[in-house]
Amino acid sequence: MPVSEYIDAIILGALQGVAEFLPISSSGHLVIAGELLRESSTAAPGANENFQMTVALHVGTLFSILVVYRDDLKLLLSRQHVCRAIVLATLPLVAIGLCLSMSEQIKLLLDALFSNVLLAGCGLLATSAILVAGQQLEKSKQALDEITTRQAILVGLFQAMALVPGISRSGSTIAGGLIGGLRREAATTFSFFIAIPAIAGGGALAAKEVWEGNGGGSSVGALLIGAAVAFVVGLFALRWLIRLVSQQRLHWFAWYCAVVGTTTIIWQLSAR
Repeated sequence: MPVSEYIDAIILGALQGVAEFLPISSSGHLVIAGELLRESSTAAPGANENFQMTVALHVGTLFSILVVYRDDLKLLLSRQHVCRAIVLATLPLVAIGLCLSMSEQIKLLLDALFSNVLLAGCGLLATSAILVAGQQLEKSKQALDEITTRQAILVGLFQAMALVPGISRSGSTIAGGLIGGLRREAATTFSFFIAIPAIAGGGALAAKEVWEGNGGGSSVGALLIGAAVAFVVGLFALRWLIRLVSQQRLHWFAWYCAVVGTTTIIWQLSAR
């Protein structure tokens, strides 16, 4: 088995582990990294379209959430108000998923659009603006058990925006919670509670592609390495983010996204 396949798995696993949790967009970084790897000698064409690897990376980061929030998740079933809010926040994604499943042409169009590197750069700039807005408009009033229907739906709409590559799911949902009036800890916890069905659903869709024979050809070893790296890196990234949000440091990532987004846009425009 080519060593380059394992190198790619390690790179993509590390990117997924960091970018899935830090508010810098895993989808945007994977699109950009896939393009860079394709242009280098380490990746075959279409490396970023390997659905098998997508499933593996998402499984790795999903387990990171389950480990970090294991104590909170044990109590979740007794917090029916929070469970209801999670369902409400997930509805926008479900609605979009149903629409996509009804039209293959729309799905193909969006697949092509959302793998666009230039769009990923623009999405990173949008993430920068969202993070700044979240920190500046923070109200910080309510605990998680006090979350309202309006706040849950607002955070769910922010999560739906993150389907666009470059727009961070964690960054947009945390910012949405802060703008809506949740305290920092509540906004962060709720962001990752709703990440569980979102990531699991995304992984299930990718697994469906694999089952139908559209999943690429990664070896079992590469898939395991990618998932393991994503899991371990994700543990550190998630714990770090929790601390940084409590310290009001979202603007650090806003600057990063602005720089990477601008650089990506210049790169893509100059290559045309």
